[in-house]
Amino acid sequence: MSFRFQKTELPGGVRVVTEEIPSVRSVSVGAWVAAGSRDETDAEGGMCHFIEHMVFKGTTKRRMHHIAQRMENVGGYLNAFTSKEYTCFYARCLDEHLPRALDTVLDLILNPVFPEKELEREKDVVVEEMKMYEDTPDEYVFDLFDRALYPSHAMGRPVIGTEESVRSFSRDDLVSFLNRHYTSDRIVISVAGNVNHDRVVKLVGKLLEETTPARESAGERVIPTVQRPDSVHATRPIQQAHLVLGGRGMSVHDDDRVALSVLNTVLGGGMSSRLNQNIREKYGYCYNIYSFVNLHSDTGDIGVYMGTDKTKVDRAFKLIRREFDRLRERPITRTELQRAKSQSKGAIMLGLENMSSRMMRIGRQELYYGRYYSLDEILDMVERIEAEDIQRVASRILDDAQFTDVRLLPN
Repeated sequence: MSFRFQKTELPGGVRVVTEEIPSVRSVSVGAWVAAGSRDETDAEGGMCHFIEHMVFKGTTKRRMHHIAQRMENVGGYLNAFTSKEYTCFYARCLDEHLPRALDTVLDLILNPVFPEKELEREKDVVVEEMKMYEDTPDEYVFDLFDRALYPSHAMGRPVIGTEESVRSFSRDDLVSFLNRHYTSDRIVISVAGNVNHDRVVKLVGKLLEETTPARESAGERVIPTVQRPDSVHATRPIQQAHLVLGGRGMSVHDDDRVALSVLNTVLGGGMSSRLNQNIREKYGYCYNIYSFVNLHSDTGDIGVYMGTDKTKVDRAFKLIRREFDRLRERPITRTELQRAKSQSKGAIMLGLENMSSRMMRIGRQELYYGRYYSLDEILDMVERIEAEDIQRVASRILDDAQFTDVRLLPN
């Protein structure tokens, strides 16, 4: 599959990145804003996510039902998501509808009106979404983990916020936050598929002429301090215990991030991983167990999730810690290393079969690195990893003295 990456920074500061793949007939379009839940004050908790909801309630160009129909009427789709560090509004459609997709996602971030009559109704919707997450223990346990890891920082709050904070939002609050954070230096437009870069730049430039975002941003982010997190024990009317054992990891800019990714594959990245083979298959302690890595701009975390019977919790933690010890104490075998590297490279390449994945990859790369990493560069970085790198990173990261255990138990 042939492709070509290009980047242009427009005079106002908005960046446009594209990956041209002539062999497909679709395009995926994303409007990224480098503003997430970590950019909120305590009183603003959940505002990025709430704005993500409210922009679909109407813009200066379209009513709510017109937005909902805009992409579906041509066989495409439109959606959005909010994370701790960015918000993304995205669409996918046939290549002939590229102008419509760009117009729609840019309209959402440039021209929302936040109608008062929809404000209270959408607060009810978001509160119901909160209840849904709290009723999903294998997701809620990660809110407890984040809170333990970043106890006095916005990174520790749920992206969705709290009922108290969301209920307090006014229309003026939303407008103020949008004006401070949806600024030109924080906006990236990423497009992947059967597109021409110059045409995308021209279309985006024309749309930005209608409403140009401010140039000055809201200021620097505060780096979370590192401290030993407290253990967390909570109960719910559930059948299974949900456990997380983990701690701080590394940022997206760390030189060891690729080795950490391969380590994560060895530890808990699939059916052949150590956690799955030694805890699920050997002991039958769980149905679901995996390790995870989250890399952020200036921090990160790593850990293991597991669901098990409440009578096996302490033994489960001992078995997980034993796998940490093994990785720290001796190098993995050559066979295991090659399998993990092949698995990592395969996952990367399979992801490129999907235009939305490609669009998100180039969008995130621009937000975090301000540059493009080609597939060959990434695969080469993975291939250069040695067993000694895995052991060194394990010794650095899998430090039980800095980890917390989070237990969501049946009551």
